[in-house]
Amino acid sequence: MSTGPISFTGPLPTVTSFAEAARAPAQPTLRVTALGGGHGLKATLSALRVIAAEHLTAICTVADDGGSSGRIRQDMDVLPPGDLRMALTALCDDTDWGRTWAEVMQHRFRSKDGVAGHLDNHAVGNLLIVALWELLGDPVDGLRWAGALLGARGQVLPMSRTPLTMSGLVTPDEPGAEPVRIDSQAELARAGRGGKLTDVRLHPADAEACVEAVNAIELSDWVVFGPGSWYTSVLPHLLLEDLRTALQETEARRCVVMNLKPDTDETWGMSAADHLEVLAHYAPGLNIDAVIADPRSVGEEEREAFAASAERLGAEITWAKVRRHDRSDIHDTLRLAIAFNEVFHR
Repeated sequence: MSTGPISFTGPLPTVTSFAEAARAPAQPTLRVTALGGGHGLKATLSALRVIAAEHLTAICTVADDGGSSGRIRQDMDVLPPGDLRMALTALCDDTDWGRTWAEVMQHRFRSKDGVAGHLDNHAVGNLLIVALWELLGDPVDGLRWAGALLGARGQVLPMSRTPLTMSGLVTPDEPGAEPVRIDSQAELARAGRGGKLTDVRLHPADAEACVEAVNAIELSDWVVFGPGSWYTSVLPHLLLEDLRTALQETEARRCVVMNLKPDTDETWGMSAADHLEVLAHYAPGLNIDAVIADPRSVGEEEREAFAASAERLGAEITWAKVRRHDRSDIHDTLRLAIAFNEVFHR
């Protein structure tokens, strides 16, 4: 029996071929591309889905080496599927079909007490995505089929077809301490509490960007960065040369969504202005048109510096209450959608 890539016959299935209960998609008015990874990108996509419908593209980082994705990468020569899975679930339709499949994709296996099973903590969606990649021989085709099964509105793409890794220098806070190099995305995501993070890089440095991702950026009306882990989810797209060039040269307008908490495990001690300066440092030619920030996320004493950093990038700040009432560290989907709508149609 052949174990090589196979071709599925017939056209790519539509949403209704999998679930007749799925409602008809809304008519899109804008083409929007969102970049990032993990929970931050999921928050953005959930909000953009309200206003951009199926003309929505998610471009995910592919450098994750922790958790289920990291274990899969150790065993197989594939992209880490975790961030891609998260983005797909964010695009699931708000129907019984979409909600059920979103839960299935996010479900993680747990062995019975006293047993350390091989499937422990693996997400069902990660395994499904990798299975499609093995069958189809191409990550983009596999994600399209996964999206069709889920009834996803829009498309999810990897930033590169090449599995990437990340490295960076952490300079401890102690006087005279020498910088320490870290060669793991998962470890970089926790490195900020130990010192200042600098010299962040992607490897291999000459990896090619996903062609479909570059095309999506070029054809977009708006490109959105953030929120999310600033160095390991937002920044990587600017570290890949082809993608950075596309983001700098596209005629699309660019919007940055700030985190609700500036201090995270990788950005400890950084202000909101520092976050914008990171983007300017690693992509000096990048112009930003709009920045969305929750008023409670930037203190009064920081706002002058924050406004100056935004102005240097060419951006206008939109202050919007976008956090949830019950969880101040999570973006509210409808509030963020309203903020996007205001910015996009200004």
